[in-house]
Amino acid sequence: MAMPFQLKDKVIVLIGGTSGIGEAIAQRLLDAKAQLVIAGTDASEEALHTLDAMYVYADVTDEFSLSELMAITYERFGRIDVLVNCAGSTNGYSTIMESKKAEYDANFAVNALGTALTIKHAVPYMPKGSSIINIASVAGTQGVPYLGALASSKWAVLGITQTAAIELGSKQIRVNAVCPTSVDTPRAHAAGGEPQLRMEKRAVPLGRIAQPKEVAAVVHFLASEDSSFVNGQSIGVDGGFSAGMSIDAYNQLAQ
Repeated sequence: MAMPFQLKDKVIVLIGGTSGIGEAIAQRLLDAKAQLVIAGTDASEEALHTLDAMYVYADVTDEFSLSELMAITYERFGRIDVLVNCAGSTNGYSTIMESKKAEYDANFAVNALGTALTIKHAVPYMPKGSSIINIASVAGTQGVPYLGALASSKWAVLGITQTAAIELGSKQIRVNAVCPTSVDTPRAHAAGGEPQLRMEKRAVPLGRIAQPKEVAAVVHFLASEDSSFVNGQSIGVDGGFSAGMSIDAYNQLAQ
């Protein structure tokens, strides 16, 4: 019997893979012997030396840049087996009434439109049995106070995921989304996000936020052929947050 979750010689394009969640995903995929192409707009020298992968500059808000990325990958490897959309923007912590158009523009340009355009330009190079994995958010499955711009863009990612899963099913290309809570990365701890972290640590039934490696593990599964009949799904990595608030938070509110 073959070992589960095999990725040996799979050609994987990872959008946004040199920090935070993306870096954890990159390391996990490399450990599974995948041939990895990391795309993004910046990469530190340390990351490039640490990750044994091909790095290509690509900006998800620039359609020509994405087209070039996929063509370069195909020229080098002859196909794209897996696409992971991990580029993300968290722009603005404000109420709907206080939010600015620029906050919506920034979030939608990267999170929603960037995901759609990346899929558009990768699919022509993807054979039957390929997998597309979009990193969404638990904020794409429910309303989140002060994060209207982010939440609406992540809801859009789930709509793109389900629509692509239907449209690409006849090509035997699967499309799924991963929906974590806040993840323990520098971006989550940026100024303005402290109330969100305090709330999640209290409300999540497991009493904490996600670790990058926990998101990477689910991506690994979806990239492998072991998930060959999983399509159009939004998989939570949220410690039970989508199921309901923790018993401690419930009891405190009930007092």
